[in-house]
Amino acid sequence: MSNRRQFIQTALTPVAMAAIAPFSAFAQSGALPLEQIKIINGFPAGGTADVTSRRIGDKLGNGIYSKNPGVVENKTGAAGRIAVEAVKIAPADGSTLLLTPYSMMSIYQHIYAKLSYDPFKDFVPVAMASMLTHGLAVGPMVPASVKNVKDFLAWAKANPNDASYGSPAAGSTPHFLGALLSINTGVELKHIPYRGSVPGVTDVIGGQLAAMVTPHGDFLANHKAGKLRVIATSGAKRSPFLPDVPTFVEQGFPDLVVEEWFGFYAPAKTPASTVAAANAAINAALKDKVVIDSLALSGLVPVGGTPEDMARDMKKQFDVWGPIVKRIGFTAES
Repeated sequence: MSNRRQFIQTALTPVAMAAIAPFSAFAQSGALPLEQIKIINGFPAGGTADVTSRRIGDKLGNGIYSKNPGVVENKTGAAGRIAVEAVKIAPADGSTLLLTPYSMMSIYQHIYAKLSYDPFKDFVPVAMASMLTHGLAVGPMVPASVKNVKDFLAWAKANPNDASYGSPAAGSTPHFLGALLSINTGVELKHIPYRGSVPGVTDVIGGQLAAMVTPHGDFLANHKAGKLRVIATSGAKRSPFLPDVPTFVEQGFPDLVVEEWFGFYAPAKTPASTVAAANAAINAALKDKVVIDSLALSGLVPVGGTPEDMARDMKKQFDVWGPIVKRIGFTAES
């Protein structure tokens, strides 16, 4: 996954560099600015997807794209696919956007034999929103003596009935991080999929679940409060939000490098001028200090850039994850 290291170094610069399409292009569509836009994501309120949706959506009003701030709708279930499917059939006029991690668009085609949407045909990329790394956290079910990944694996091997980890969705990158850790070490870890990060984190804190792999921003407040312990992060380098927590790489697991982005999509056939207006509005929002600071509280870094940037990396991730999914051997019917 070394190409991710190159991507993270370049992906953080487009916010300051993104080219804003000429305003004359927006004027060609009499529908702009739209009266109201809706942002749909497939995860519960309070998680990183929801935070990204709301913080950026709040800044999309009073501009070339929309007269009013975006309204966020959380359509949970089916590992995030319900939200994707809802946007697929939405009017192609820019009034509905999807906010999703790239898992649903670049990985799911490798997993589902009968996926109800084609990520490359049914949607048009608008802009990458935020970048994150994942974390592995343990809670009170795991003894306080477990302070790193090797400690956790030793505990899991000695306690096979409790050796499980949660993720925000089956087939997501956190799911596969845990699966790779299990395969690479020969230690069996049972996967428990949730509808987003929040209910899984709650179960870790409550002692019903040993561990959780999910965007590390979803752990920050509880880690600082001592309610759970983040023992590894998935970046190529340590997270600036958890500088005292070593990466998987530092702990001897060089294959476990995953840096994932959330991105905005519109339904296919959305006019190019509308996509350009949405892209410009999102890039402008990502430069706002209030947005930057709010994202940071959830361990997120603004990205931005052009639709073409997003489309290229979407295809890159599709190519990277194909062999990984095949090695893990995970498939799903529905």
